[in-house]
Amino acid sequence: MDDDDRMLRWEHRTELPLALASLLFLASYAVHVLGQGLSDFWHALCLAVTGATWALFIADYLVRWRISGQRLSFVHRHLLDTMVVLLPLLRPLRVVKTYDAVQRRRGQPRLPLPLRVMAYASLSSLLLGFSGALAVLQQERGAPDATIKTFGDSVWWAAATLSTVGYGDVAPVTPLGRTIAVFMMACGLALLGAVTGSFSSWLLQVFARPEETEGPRSGDRSGGP
Repeated sequence: MDDDDRMLRWEHRTELPLALASLLFLASYAVHVLGQGLSDFWHALCLAVTGATWALFIADYLVRWRISGQRLSFVHRHLLDTMVVLLPLLRPLRVVKTYDAVQRRRGQPRLPLPLRVMAYASLSSLLLGFSGALAVLQQERGAPDATIKTFGDSVWWAAATLSTVGYGDVAPVTPLGRTIAVFMMACGLALLGAVTGSFSSWLLQVFARPEETEGPRSGDRSGGP
């Protein structure tokens, strides 16, 4: 059995557990940030769960790196997985990857490619926006002169940032909060570009005339008899 077969078998076995771990991470992190009135036991439990999911992703990454035999090239060939290990905000995106894998395993996807890109980009935006809102709220609510003090403020800020609107009425003031903001801006530009390009491609496919998409026929060539 070659390395590719071993990698596929490992990914098929772990994609669902890792997706559930991503959701568990997001839930425990949300409880830790939003549950200010909870006891120290529950906060410690939430931190233990987030640490366990991080260890699980690191173990999966190391196993797949060992199976692939690609050494350092594995890092840039599996960029999303590398970023998921390094940046906790991206762990919920494993859910999008798992959903795509399940759809492909069942056969031909129901939606055409442009609509799938728009659907996945929208789901990624929701997951990133929620995770970013939690992370910024955790950093900002106790800072002096902070404008992001409630979860509603952080959700409003995340929506304005990911959509590249940037009203500026609320903004992070801490160094880590601003670092998260830069990351969210970059993700917003990438996702917006993917959605816009896919939507334009889909419109062209819908409204294009048959003769424009099929090309010239053999009997229609200029200069023919």
